[in-house]
Amino acid sequence: MSRSLLPVSLAFALITSTALAQAPRVATDIAPVHSLVARVMDGVGTPELIVQSGASPHEYALRPSEARALQEADLVFWVSAGLSPWLESAMTTLAADATVTELLETDGTITLDFREDALFEKHSHGAEEHDEAEHQDHEEHDHDEHDGHDHGKYDSHAWLSLQNASNWLNVIAAQLSAADPENAGTYFANAAAGRTELAALTSEINAMLKPVRGGRFIVFHDAYQYFENDFDFAASGAISVSDATDPSPSRISQIRERIVSEGIDCVLAEPQFNPGLVATVLEGSDAKTAVIDPLGSELETGPALYPQMIRNLASNLAGCL
Repeated sequence: MSRSLLPVSLAFALITSTALAQAPRVATDIAPVHSLVARVMDGVGTPELIVQSGASPHEYALRPSEARALQEADLVFWVSAGLSPWLESAMTTLAADATVTELLETDGTITLDFREDALFEKHSHGAEEHDEAEHQDHEEHDHDEHDGHDHGKYDSHAWLSLQNASNWLNVIAAQLSAADPENAGTYFANAAAGRTELAALTSEINAMLKPVRGGRFIVFHDAYQYFENDFDFAASGAISVSDATDPSPSRISQIRERIVSEGIDCVLAEPQFNPGLVATVLEGSDAKTAVIDPLGSELETGPALYPQMIRNLASNLAGCL
């Protein structure tokens, strides 16, 4: 019996090792994108992650192993220069021969403009009126927060839209198939299965958020409008702007005023950033706080990270509200 099984197992091992050996060498920027690429490559190969878990993609220093991964890559998938401006120059130097896909620029991707005002009410003329000097002061501080930060044309946190993630699975499969036609069937089958999983996840998240719709929350930095757009559940403001620049005193004052005056239910922190700022804006209010993570920093990298990251985000938001 063992004699008949041995050749079969050896043959399977040879087929598997051959497939892995022929798989394109792929590098990705952040863990959520790595997860989507890993889902498409499942059974064929494994991509390399450049920005390690727990680090901010807005600013990062490449390790030698990460630089080598870029240098050896046949394909690179990344979100955009707006998210990781430092990576654009690194790829120009290290990945000059690779096929680079900037996901934010791909066909079918939903893109949203930046919300630079602390309360997401730029040029608002609502019930509350501010004198001209105060309005001008807020504008000057908001401008100061962005000096020296070229954050691109659109908000780059587009992976937090499940619609975008679903579209990107097909984009990734197409690029991989062009580089590796022999495994095209596997790539597109994996992408199709991933899209089905994300459709089910969308229904799950809608059911999770339904009991707390109408709750009001503030986020640490303005990274979540794609999630908000997908699930029609808008935040009331952000402590920091989209690129996570430290907020001005004026911005913090605006946020604190809104939390107290409008009965904000929840202020959401993030593991990568200063918890002291959250404590500052919570002073004098009854708002609760919770931690959400747009990068899945504490999750194991791989195909399961993306759906679990979205599930955790929604669960922690609902729990806080």
